[in-house]
Amino acid sequence: MGILSRLRGRARQRGSVPGRPGAPVSDLTTRHLTEFASSRRGVEAWIEPPTAVTGASLLLVAADGEWTRRSIPSASWGHKFAEHLQMPGYDAGVVSYPQRMRDWNSRQKRG
Repeated sequence: MGILSRLRGRARQRGSVPGRPGAPVSDLTTRHLTEFASSRRGVEAWIEPPTAVTGASLLLVAADGEWTRRSIPSASWGHKFAEHLQMPGYDAGVVSYPQRMRDWNSRQKRG
């Protein structure tokens, strides 16, 4: 059994509410994050801590600035996910988002 399967299994056992600490990660979310990371060059992870309004989330940013964000059960899950895929993982509260992400957003707005 892989690490992601074990993580999903533990979360399901807790029976938590989605978007809250310990909530299960759907197979669709795990598949999306894995596919994004494997199909793009230079992907890095920013683990965003839970706030009063949202749960923890994982932001993946590729070398060209393209990005994706998904809810995750906890910050530790995000760090384990990044480690499992052998990509750098940063705490979003400590390391700021990369300029390339903002540049990519600007290019998308311009068309």
